[in-house]
Amino acid sequence: MKSKDRNNYWRINIKYVSILLSIWFTFSFLFGIILKDFLNQFTIAGFKLGFWFAQQGSIYVFVILIFTYVRLMNDLDKEFGFKNNK
Repeated sequence: MKSKDRNNYWRINIKYVSILLSIWFTFSFLFGIILKDFLNQFTIAGFKLGFWFAQQGSIYVFVILIFTYVRLMNDLDKEFGFKNNK
């Protein structure tokens, strides 16, 4: 792999990680802690929404982000010519 391609690959990878971690931060810290009181005005399945984000929502979002990252990286690997070893 050429140096330019290697740099582009890692630049895109870091961009993906930064965006996904920002989303996780938003759901876990902002929604679960900072905005908890505002979100507690609403309910989901009988639970206050702020509580739900703190206890369940951030975990669900994290798992979804893991699968999203796998998909993005598989597409990126294909774009840069890496083969899947399945």
